[in-house]
Amino acid sequence: MSAAEPPQSANSTPPGGSDVAKPRAWGDHASDADPSAQPGAVRASGATEQPRVPGEHRLALGRLVIALGIAQIISWGTLFYTIAVLGPPMARELRVSDVMLYGSFTAGLFLSGVASPWVGRRIDRHGGRGVLAGGSVLGALACVLLATSVNGIMMLAGWLVAGVAMAACLYDPAFATLFRVSGASYRRMVTALTLFGGFASTVFWPLSQYLLETHGWRVAFGVHAALNALVCLPLHLVFVPGSSHRAVAHPTTSSAGDTVAKPGTFVWLAAAFAIAAFLAGAVSAHLVVLLASGGLAARDAVFVGALIGPMQVAGRVMEFAFASRWSPLTVGMLAFTLLATALIVLCLVRGVWIVALAFALLYGWSNGVMTIVRGTVPGVLFGARDYGTLLGRLAQPQFILKAFAPVAVTLLFTLDETRRLALYSLAIAAVAALCAYRVAIRGRGSRSL
Repeated sequence: MSAAEPPQSANSTPPGGSDVAKPRAWGDHASDADPSAQPGAVRASGATEQPRVPGEHRLALGRLVIALGIAQIISWGTLFYTIAVLGPPMARELRVSDVMLYGSFTAGLFLSGVASPWVGRRIDRHGGRGVLAGGSVLGALACVLLATSVNGIMMLAGWLVAGVAMAACLYDPAFATLFRVSGASYRRMVTALTLFGGFASTVFWPLSQYLLETHGWRVAFGVHAALNALVCLPLHLVFVPGSSHRAVAHPTTSSAGDTVAKPGTFVWLAAAFAIAAFLAGAVSAHLVVLLASGGLAARDAVFVGALIGPMQVAGRVMEFAFASRWSPLTVGMLAFTLLATALIVLCLVRGVWIVALAFALLYGWSNGVMTIVRGTVPGVLFGARDYGTLLGRLAQPQFILKAFAPVAVTLLFTLDETRRLALYSLAIAAVAALCAYRVAIRGRGSRSL
């Protein structure tokens, strides 16, 4: 456990009530002998015992995070990032328009948002093994459909199945699964998992390009299908614990004795996360155009864009290193502040590449840490009860807004050929996200920041 994770007070109970303390922590066989050995336990004298992660439990968590991390790289790489490389040649051979291609992908993302709440409820009731394994099966099926497409209808079906697969096997279901079993280590496990996921595009853009050039896009999708079926599926079935495994306590979440989140907190937090997801979708789709509109040369724009990925990983490494000093709410405030600052800086590029580098640094750090914030802040504000359902409900507007972001920015481009309107609109949206997040955490700010 990190030092920033506050122990429970003597007057509070673990999240979920008194019966949460009864199950044995996953991988912990020694804790039954002494109730005070349970993470977050309170001694009879009233002194609070710091939550601990037993050695066997820690080892099991390490194996789980590695397995989920490998699966996240493959899932993100084959289902989300692959369209950037394999989409255009696929559209040309099938003789469908770019609108049809990216519209199909957008429809898949929209379906992810629709499915997310159900996925969260399923994990709360039955654990993550079946959901994540099912996501891998659907991911393999989606890639098979795409590999064998002969027209736009089959392509659309492939991306729709991929959308459902993404809802079942990307970050949010993985976070909900970790939450059930990691206890006091949850925050660090989330950060470690996102470090794996940060390499998805680094691995799969070159791999997809190599397969495209040597064997064609159909074989590339076939290889992606095999990876989902032969690597991700066994990892999820073997390493993800069953529904009977639950962690004992979550010191970073609100407990029964804490103040309940104020009415409207969920709406404000969902709005903040959704706007951030919209901005991420818009920037990833139009970054080079936005930088060029600021007077940057195309070569410099591509170079600046390539720096964002490493900066995301750097931000997650920093969060992992300083988790003992900053609460999740503080990290969230920093992430939203950096996001707003980054998009304001993007408006000021005006051909100065050093300013563009500052944007890449700020935006990369913010975007990298934002993923961790999505997995940890809801627990602080709302507690541990039905956490998978909570993450699923929060993910729904994120998927939907992210799906429509590229189209929305394209419409702004048509209204202003200089692209300045789009830049200013994105900056204003980032400030709005910061304000929404600040309102969401206001009721907890005095104690948790």
